[in-house]
Amino acid sequence: MIAIAGRATAEGTQRYKQRHNQNCAADYFREANSLVASSIGIGTYLGEPDECTDTLVTAAVIESVLQGANLIDSAINYRYQHGELSVGKAIRQLVASGDVSRDELIICTKGGVLPCPNPNHADWFYRHYVEPNNSTVSMADLAQERYCIHPDYIQDQLNKSLVNLGIQTIDVYYIHNPEKQLAKVEPDIFYNQLRTIFEVMEDAVLVGKIANYGLATWNAFRVPSTQSDHIDLSRAKSIAREVAGNRDDRFRFIQFPLNMAMPEALLSPTQMLEGEQISTMEAADRLGIAAIASKSICQAQVVGQIPENIAFAFGDRLRTDCQRALQYTRSAPGLLSALVGMKTPKHIRENLAIAAIPQLERENFQKLTHLIAQVLNR
Repeated sequence: MIAIAGRATAEGTQRYKQRHNQNCAADYFREANSLVASSIGIGTYLGEPDECTDTLVTAAVIESVLQGANLIDSAINYRYQHGELSVGKAIRQLVASGDVSRDELIICTKGGVLPCPNPNHADWFYRHYVEPNNSTVSMADLAQERYCIHPDYIQDQLNKSLVNLGIQTIDVYYIHNPEKQLAKVEPDIFYNQLRTIFEVMEDAVLVGKIANYGLATWNAFRVPSTQSDHIDLSRAKSIAREVAGNRDDRFRFIQFPLNMAMPEALLSPTQMLEGEQISTMEAADRLGIAAIASKSICQAQVVGQIPENIAFAFGDRLRTDCQRALQYTRSAPGLLSALVGMKTPKHIRENLAIAAIPQLERENFQKLTHLIAQVLNR
């Protein structure tokens, strides 16, 4: 199978926007790092690693792209590589049909979490990455039996992701949950590890395997700097700049949970930048890093859980709790895109109906945030 050439471009993503703009609010598409992205992105995390789910995910990606979502997010460990394989099949069908060009799609994936179906992760890791005679990877590189950012391991995972997706270039490649390493190494050692990985990423940019890279995290950008799994975004960006030398570095994206119940990346002053304590979102904006939200609707756990007074505050154009939760997240000031998993036509229609509705104005967003905080006693 021949890999699909190309990558997301300013011209291509702008073309996609123009084709869908007539059905969307003016602020639905947003620009970052010269790319135009839909403010609702397609997530591919949940589900069983079986043929039935593969079919649903592939169909959902195709329909979502046709309906106005051009940012697609996956990871090699999602459903033990089935997530990427399903996305790859969708991309091939979309491009072959002529409904979309490769340069219109922003394709993102991640490496660093073991894509292991074997419940004994350590044994699987040893047999595949430590035991081979030419391996430079050791068991000491495995954190919490699930996470590895050794450069040779990440290179292997990147190459596998390219094959799974069937493309020559990944638009955004994330190092997945790197903060897990901080459970076993001191911060200075961790940032040295990050430097080595960024060298791998910058080299991958030069040879055309990726266009940009970033960090996809769970706790790192939400917790206070006093916690062991905190990552200093300014320090990470500084490392990327040093690695890139006289070129512009390609560390341009971060991903983290952001939703009505988890607003820390937006509200908590967890990052230090130029002597000022600010939120991750503000730090990212100042550093030229695009922010992507995961778990935008709390994996649908909000259904039936949003109090009536909060639901009322969203207005009458939003009919379901999932729509309200997604509208809240994608309205966060400075956010590029909010990811949401979709597997059925009903959920695709429900989520992408929001594209026609303007995001919450900043004042309304702040009022809702305050109201939600009161309900949750934050």
